[in-house]
Amino acid sequence: MSLQKFLSLLVLTTPLVLASTRAVAQQTDYTKVEVKAEKVADNIYMLTGAGGNIGLSVGRDGALLIDDQFAPLAPKIRAAVALLSDQPIRFLINTHWHGDHAGGNEAFGKTGSVIVAQDNVRNRLNSTQPGPMGGPPSPPSPAAALPVVTFADAVTLHFNDDDLDVIHVSNAHTDGDAIIRFHKANVIHMGDTFFLGSYPFIDNKSGGSYDGMISATEKGLAMADDQTRIIPGHGPLGNKKDLREFHDMLVAIRARVVKLVQAGKTQDEVIAAKPTADYDAKLPGSFFKPDVWVARVYVEYRKAWEAKKKGGKGK
Repeated sequence: MSLQKFLSLLVLTTPLVLASTRAVAQQTDYTKVEVKAEKVADNIYMLTGAGGNIGLSVGRDGALLIDDQFAPLAPKIRAAVALLSDQPIRFLINTHWHGDHAGGNEAFGKTGSVIVAQDNVRNRLNSTQPGPMGGPPSPPSPAAALPVVTFADAVTLHFNDDDLDVIHVSNAHTDGDAIIRFHKANVIHMGDTFFLGSYPFIDNKSGGSYDGMISATEKGLAMADDQTRIIPGHGPLGNKKDLREFHDMLVAIRARVVKLVQAGKTQDEVIAAKPTADYDAKLPGSFFKPDVWVARVYVEYRKAWEAKKKGGKGK
């Protein structure tokens, strides 16, 4: 199914990724949020509510979560899991540190879930971080919220009769992103390296980069086939075709913006050139207006171009 066909199914809470946990908490009535489960494969589900998509594996070994949305939703997430499994939540994997994906860590950590994440996720949760979009800073997380198993490049979990590869993709959405692959079930959770139905948010303050996002999508594509079900960080359940379209969009827009930057165009001139024009109508669910998103891309590649001209490392 194409991106355009999926647009009517977009999760309405996608904009929440743009704010810090505290800012969103002031705006959202969590009592009205419903956590729903969608079957992805045998014993694997995608949970939606407010924030990033959650992956869930259930079986004889227990339950395993991939991400946990915002802290106030932990009871509702537990209830949704309990409808599918009477086993404890043994493992919780964070795809990255943002509060709409890891906000529930403390609640699950306190009840015995083993939190697994890339090294940089623990480092960022353990220290004050700037608000992703200029909101208030995120203070250090309580000890119970910190990952207790960390890895540099990859780790494999053998759980519920499947083998889960948790793979670091560097400097993509952040500097601590992980892609999770279920080998036997043929399911991939991309975290926020894949936004289905919208332009992505790249957290440059947390080490994210446009080139890294493209590399992450290429990693996901290399692991997928035409039958793979792919859980994006935000948006409806997808497949390899959707991920390919997202990748190709990023590549095409990068080429256009870089060409304009190298031609000496100003930010206003790049925006006026409408380098995203053929995608804007396909992505009306984006939380970035096209001009704002183009400006963010311009700033990143303008800095890289200036560094390259000065003899530094550029893209």
